[in-house]
Amino acid sequence: MRGFIIRRILQIIPVFFGILLLLFILMELSPGQPLSDLQDPRITAAHRERMLARFNLDLPVRQRFFNWIADAVRGDFGESITHRRPVSELITTALPATLTLSISAMLVSMLIGIPLGILSAVYKGKGIDTVFTIFAFIGISMPIFFFGVLLILIFSVNLGLTPVMGYGSPPPFGRNETLMQIWADRAWHLILPVSALGLSGAASYMRYTRASMLEVIHSDYIRTARAKGLKESRIIFRHAMRNALIPIITIMGLQLPGLFSGSAITEAVFGLPGLGGLLLQAVGGRNYPIIIGMMTIIAIVTLASALIAEILYAVADPRIKYD
Repeated sequence: MRGFIIRRILQIIPVFFGILLLLFILMELSPGQPLSDLQDPRITAAHRERMLARFNLDLPVRQRFFNWIADAVRGDFGESITHRRPVSELITTALPATLTLSISAMLVSMLIGIPLGILSAVYKGKGIDTVFTIFAFIGISMPIFFFGVLLILIFSVNLGLTPVMGYGSPPPFGRNETLMQIWADRAWHLILPVSALGLSGAASYMRYTRASMLEVIHSDYIRTARAKGLKESRIIFRHAMRNALIPIITIMGLQLPGLFSGSAITEAVFGLPGLGGLLLQAVGGRNYPIIIGMMTIIAIVTLASALIAEILYAVADPRIKYD
């Protein structure tokens, strides 16, 4: 296993640099200029040259790419054009909200979707299967922004049970409160966004788990286990479930980077100060340093998720060997 992990990491390195090169080329080919929205029409040529030099936009494309690679390896993604702050500092500030939202939503998706998928497969064709299938189709079909607004309307506006938006109560809250109180307040504000993102993911988990379980529970070794008189719960959770995990692990490996990059809509609906809102502002303002920095983080998460998923394949199914 150790040798496999080392080989996969060595294979990932050139792929990662290829992604960075592709991102840089796409930024260069995109229409508009990074400073076009900030320049006064009456700006002098000398001042324009100074602005270009400040962000290294006066250098050839090849030199800018290699300079950016050298800085990115050290964790320096450049300076934001609009914020006048280091990109790494902006990402570090916005990262906690996105990580909390994404990981919490993923846990909610798995804890709800996988058990419902197992029950739906075990009771195939019965009423409980029909109810769960309808839930899954609604969750898959409903846009996340509409579901988020619907939750706000019901639980915040009409019932007044949860905050409308935000990542915590505004000041002066937080000055005299304990750390536990601050965490509890943030968890209270994250109930709706985590529910919106998590329930949508649970629908996908439910459908994939149901399909995988239906394929497994009709296998010969499951019928043999039943013929031996094993308890149904042991057959389902010890024998069938373990062999049905491969497609579920694949979804897990794809969902984390998807949540990481796709939480922009949820963050916009609920006013969370995360990476999604930062990326939307950067795209709207042609803030290329932030865009490339964010895409780099997403690429790292995607490649790491794929590696973790491959390792979990061997853990879930002993028949998979990495020599």
